[in-house]
Amino acid sequence: MSDILVTTDWLEQHLDDPSVRILEIGATDTDDAYRSGHVPGATRLFWKDLSWHESDRAFVTPAEMADRLGAIGVAPDTTLVIYSDKVQYGTYVFWALTMAGHKDLRLLDGSRTKWLAEGRPLSQVVPVSDAVPYAPPTADASSRVGRDDVLNNLENDNRLMLDVRSPEEYSGERVMPSPGFDHGAERTGRIPGAVHLFFQELLNEDDTFLSQDELRKKFTGAGAGPDQVSEVVGYCRLSHRATLAWVAATHVLGWNHMRIYDGSWTEWGSIVGFPIEK
Repeated sequence: MSDILVTTDWLEQHLDDPSVRILEIGATDTDDAYRSGHVPGATRLFWKDLSWHESDRAFVTPAEMADRLGAIGVAPDTTLVIYSDKVQYGTYVFWALTMAGHKDLRLLDGSRTKWLAEGRPLSQVVPVSDAVPYAPPTADASSRVGRDDVLNNLENDNRLMLDVRSPEEYSGERVMPSPGFDHGAERTGRIPGAVHLFFQELLNEDDTFLSQDELRKKFTGAGAGPDQVSEVVGYCRLSHRATLAWVAATHVLGWNHMRIYDGSWTEWGSIVGFPIEK
């Protein structure tokens, strides 16, 4: 297992470590939960504000990431621990910053859910940090797949498309999970040939990842093991949940055959001329 996953015990022991910085990634642009109590020393950022390009519908560039992290006191050699109020938003930002090139990234296993459940210390103090220099690193988008690549490989027997959305999304009943207004694409359905593995099945009730043996059974049960297929491409509605499956496969199980279709169903379900299946 990769050391990118840190436990709540580890994080509590490193709260005063000057080489460690903590980010709480918000699933919404309101910070009420953060201000009511957060991991001591954690800075909160809305997920889009750290992972997306300022103007384009694209991921943050290395230069933009360097500016944003440097402005809150994160240096290139800082150990950056990420957690979220919804675990998949933490894994999404972790993936975006991995592609942008920050070297020492960690994820809190269990995220905010486990920290609160265990009664760990909370703070209402919003930290203020001086800006530090951060030279743009080298990007690595090798874990990312685009729509044309997916389209051109629909008949590729060596690739498995792994749909990690809810059963009602996979079956074509809804575009997004219930309840609430159903939106996010023009059509319901799935990418042709995609196999289903609901992302929630990869987590325990406290939002920690399942054990390696349990995760291995989940992936191989879907035909997504590295001895079953040479490449897996995961997707969901906007790729948040797909990044959680990627972390499980890449960093918990140590496999290197999974990538993410970042446009996911929001893009695929709205493109004129692209096939769907129900």
